[in-house]
Amino acid sequence: MNNTVTIHCLNNNTYTDFPKGINLLEISNNLSINTGYKIVSAKVNNKIEPLDYEVYGNKTVEFIDIAHSSGMRIYVRSLCFILAKSVAEILPDERLNIEHPLSKGYFCKIKNKEKIDQKTILAIKTRMQEIVDANLPFIRVEEETTKVVKMFRERGFEDKALLLETSGNLYSKYYKLGDSVDYFYGSLVPSTNYINLFDLEAYGNGLLLRVPNRNNPIELEPILEQQKMYEVYKQELKFLSIIGCDNVGDLNKASLDGNMPNIIKVSEAIQEKTIASIASEIAYHFDNGIQIIFISGPSSSGKTTFRMRLEVQLMTNLIKPVGLSLDNYFVERENTPLDEKGDYDYESLYALDLDLFNSDMERLLKGEKVSLPTYNFTTGKREYKGNELQIDENNVLVIEGIHGLNPELSSNIPDSKKFLIYVSALTAISLDDHNWIPTTDNRLLRRLVRDYRYRNYSAIDTLSRWKSVRAGEDKWIFPFQENANVMFNSAMIYEFAALRRYAEPILLQVPNYAPEYAEAHRLLKFLSYFQYITDRELPPTSLLREFLGGSSFKY
Repeated sequence: MNNTVTIHCLNNNTYTDFPKGINLLEISNNLSINTGYKIVSAKVNNKIEPLDYEVYGNKTVEFIDIAHSSGMRIYVRSLCFILAKSVAEILPDERLNIEHPLSKGYFCKIKNKEKIDQKTILAIKTRMQEIVDANLPFIRVEEETTKVVKMFRERGFEDKALLLETSGNLYSKYYKLGDSVDYFYGSLVPSTNYINLFDLEAYGNGLLLRVPNRNNPIELEPILEQQKMYEVYKQELKFLSIIGCDNVGDLNKASLDGNMPNIIKVSEAIQEKTIASIASEIAYHFDNGIQIIFISGPSSSGKTTFRMRLEVQLMTNLIKPVGLSLDNYFVERENTPLDEKGDYDYESLYALDLDLFNSDMERLLKGEKVSLPTYNFTTGKREYKGNELQIDENNVLVIEGIHGLNPELSSNIPDSKKFLIYVSALTAISLDDHNWIPTTDNRLLRRLVRDYRYRNYSAIDTLSRWKSVRAGEDKWIFPFQENANVMFNSAMIYEFAALRRYAEPILLQVPNYAPEYAEAHRLLKFLSYFQYITDRELPPTSLLREFLGGSSFKY
């Protein structure tokens, strides 16, 4: 009987035999793997596994550290358990909500506390450090879901009990840390001393949990002022609280109880009311000189549908919108800046002819007739095809593009003539009180479905491009989002339940030998928490129709 397994380690491209049942941490130590930072997990046959994972068959393994996106998620989850345990011990009668990403960290709220004093924050932070220093193990437990639900319910964690109860799994895993228990939808590090960098500070009416820098994990992420985004999240969370759907378990129960049609109607009505309010604000400023609306936001945030719905609302305010595409102001291909790989960087601000754009805008605002360029994406050349534009006193220019909030784009246009709108899917609903939903997952799933249905891209195509898309957003969009006059949240409480039916078959096409399999597997697991719903209740003007199809707007 063969009592060994062969491990192909991609980090050093070696094949080594080990005894069956050895775990990943022991393999890493035996091979002296050094990735530059502390190893926190591994890809086993292209699937992320914790370091306590035991190997009983031949495997291909790649060890990952916190500089890897999956590694950082594992680090932050583990840190959140330490925070939750510390809050429970310092404030035993209170409830911690880890709500959403904000200011390069994670915004947390102590329920029913509008202010947290510095003495309390220091006590929590001190207890967190004590737990780290004690090097307590994170112990993973797997039991029948009914038993796990009962255990969480008895401890007062109804959010976790309801999530697992409505997810339909026979067995569920949870973690122990000392006498504390918690649930996370991914793995954790082996023990608390892996968590060597964090901070906790007052922020708004809650706390900001600070985490290592994604690009340089030996430093903390800097705190960015994001007051406007904070207010958008605050309003969205208030709405969720009013309708009783703070977490996914609440949403699933509403679906099982037949209340989803009402939730969809209210969600859609809230968005339409917000768009109408933005149009009314523009109308007020229009009388005081606003002539150009810039709409910006990251990939798959729903900018196009938002623009079309805003244009309808502007017309109800007796303003006639005129659309203009930034794409037609690309410089000729040979003048396009190159990225670090030597490829044309069409995401760069300097891929646009800023002088021509500003000149044309100045002339339009003076009432002159302007010949508009057309960019030929086949030849990479600028062409003039007789397209002319002249605006009058009833018109407002509406320009959609990723650089809309960057002051350098429209440097020659007075701020008094511009109205800036930032659009993004700012997901507020959480899996449970300690498991937020990343906004990037919201947009990635939208893009995955849209790319497959309308651009003939496979899941591998979309997933492999996502890292570079995100890098472009970090450089060209996110630094300018607080410049916006208003922010519009395009996320809807029900949308993951609607996206699941479309996204799952696409993700299931990713083979396990593909590098993208780990991300596809993660997203499939995430979607499994949501009860299926159909999209028949979605109106034809719904922003989600931009991705699912069936929209009454023409794209």
